Amino acid sequence: MMSFWPLVRGVRLPQTLLVTQILDQPTRRRLHRAWPVAAVGFVTLIGAAGFRSVPGVLLDPLHEEFGWSHATISAAVSINLLLYGLISPFAAALMDRLGLRKVVSGALVLIALGSGLTIFMTSAWQLLLCWGLLVGVGTGSMSMTFVATITGRWFVRRRGLVTGILTAAGATGQLIFLPLIASLATNFGWRVPALVAAAAALAVVPLVLLFLRDYPSDVGLRAYGAPEGSTAGQRVETTGSSALRAVTALWKAMHRPAFWLLAGGFAICGASTNGLIGTHFVTAAHDHGMPATTAASLLALVGVFDVGGTIVSGWLTDRWDPRYLLIAYYALRGLSLLVLPSLLGPTAQPSIWVFIIFYGLDWVATVPPTVALCREWFGVDGPIVFGWVFASHQIGAAIAATGAGAIRDAHGNYDLAWYLAGGLCAAAALMSASIGRRPQPA
Repeated sequence: MMSFWPLVRGVRLPQTLLVTQILDQPTRRRLHRAWPVAAVGFVTLIGAAGFRSVPGVLLDPLHEEFGWSHATISAAVSINLLLYGLISPFAAALMDRLGLRKVVSGALVLIALGSGLTIFMTSAWQLLLCWGLLVGVGTGSMSMTFVATITGRWFVRRRGLVTGILTAAGATGQLIFLPLIASLATNFGWRVPALVAAAAALAVVPLVLLFLRDYPSDVGLRAYGAPEGSTAGQRVETTGSSALRAVTALWKAMHRPAFWLLAGGFAICGASTNGLIGTHFVTAAHDHGMPATTAASLLALVGVFDVGGTIVSGWLTDRWDPRYLLIAYYALRGLSLLVLPSLLGPTAQPSIWVFIIFYGLDWVATVPPTVALCREWFGVDGPIVFGWVFASHQIGAAIAATGAGAIRDAHGNYDLAWYLAGGLCAAAALMSASIGRRPQPA
């Protein structure tokens, strides 16, 4: 039998190697953990966008029931938008300190409280407290810095594309929630959609606790696309106050002109999207005789096209100079706003459909290139600095939300608001053209 052993061994060895390769193949092809983390982030951001879309649809119902002016109701929206931005850098630092799961879960609970308690309000200050403070802090803890944190920790390859996909979650949230909220408010009153938003926030909490993880190293992985030996995705322990780190990152960034140019352009971005179109489009269209449900559906369609536009923007950011993308986005947005007053009417004519498609493709396409420039200029502090840049976005949105409401009360229409926003977008394009590329070390 011994004389046959070399032959047997010669036959069995290749079979053993083949079996080993087959068994190892599923392991090599197994889905990287970064993608489920990104998926949970996508669902969470969908919810955050939905919660923020509620006030824009309910301006008229609240005005009719309580008699509050559009400026008063818009003030609550402004507080919400302002906190949505100002909380962002502190939330990014807090995610480094406490972890993604704790921060995001707590934020969802705050949103549920803020939205649910509105059904008991009888005074305007309670609206400011619930929709303004509680929902503003909650959504601010899951803002675009959440996107920058996930992509910065979990991805090296496809980072721009994933940034675009996660940013598009906001548009998807509009698509899901706006028609639903408008329909519920029309048929059952404004309190029902407020409760639906609260329930949706609580429903996301289990997903966050079960599937979201802080770093790839927590599950024994490197960041997706990181080469062998790379430290990308490794846990970085932070000490000291999260608030102090956020302020320190701001102080360092303020000494670079690129920060001010990015922040100024993004403030105009917020004014021309969330603050103006997101808050006042439904009311403006209704002023021209269009039913609120039709206007809300058109605004939701902005979200449909925004999904594709933002994903493509992320793909382009991986390949092109992000400054040139910002110049194009702001310039084209400004032109579309200048012609909007002539497009609004009692029915959805083809011209308004063209605006909706065009504006949707450009809605938040600015986020991926802005995140890329923050990462380029500010390195490891990029997500926190982007939080401050995003805070300027929401400051601009808050000013526009209140200002446009005041213009509506004073003039009976929004025409002046559209023209001012169009001019500001031209200024944002010039700011983007002035951003240099960071000099690379020799």
